[in-house]
Amino acid sequence: MKVSSRYYDMNGRPYAEPDAWKKWASDYTDSNRRVAQTYIGWFRKIHISTIWLGHDHAYGDGPPLIFETMIFGGPLDEYQQRYSTKNEALIGHEKAVKFARLGYIGRILLRMKRDY
Repeated sequence: MKVSSRYYDMNGRPYAEPDAWKKWASDYTDSNRRVAQTYIGWFRKIHISTIWLGHDHAYGDGPPLIFETMIFGGPLDEYQQRYSTKNEALIGHEKAVKFARLGYIGRILLRMKRDY
C-alpha cells in the first residue's frame, strides 16, 4: 500500500515518494519560501509574514495546508491562518494586513482617548 506524500511544492504538487522529504528539504530555504511580508507602524512594530510550508499541516484531514500567514507584534500577535494554495495565501495575507492595521490604529486611538 502506497502512502501519499505529505510534502508539496509551492504549486501544490506532491513530491514523489520515497524521497519526498529530501526534495522538500532542498527546496525549503529562507530565500524561496517567503510569499509575502508587510511591516506596519513606526519602527516596523508589526510584522505580517506569509510563507510556503510545503509540509501538509492538515495531516490528511481535508486539502493540504501548505502556506501560512502569521502576525507578529501588536494586538493580534500570533494570529495564524493556513491555506492550500498560493493564491489563497496571498488573499489571506492582505486580509491579515487589514486586520493588523485596524488593530494597530484602534490601539493608538484608545491611547489618545485615554490621554485627553
